[in-house]
Amino acid sequence: MGLFGRKRGGNAKVRSGDAEYLREWATARQGVEGFVEPRTTVTETTLLLVAQDGEWTRRRIASPDAARRLARSLRMPVYDVQLVGYPQRMRDHDARLKALRERERRRSLES
Repeated sequence: MGLFGRKRGGNAKVRSGDAEYLREWATARQGVEGFVEPRTTVTETTLLLVAQDGEWTRRRIASPDAARRLARSLRMPVYDVQLVGYPQRMRDHDARLKALRERERRRSLES
């Protein structure tokens, strides 16, 4: 077995844990949708989950097909991020968190 074959085999356990994390995260939130992010030279294929309120998480997944199977098992819609892009509610959520952190930082400096 070549170097790359061993590496992939070693990641199988991590992917299993990642898939379980995604399953638990999705079932604990409302209105979750999945977005498949393709493999690049830097990262493996990932599944981004975005809840109704914009909260999000991302984990590695074995393949785009594995992402679709997981989404189907959770009865959630899944999209190819290269075709539809990222949802606005995710960016809005991040902007709200950034504003809250900045507000807290200012308060701590004033104290």
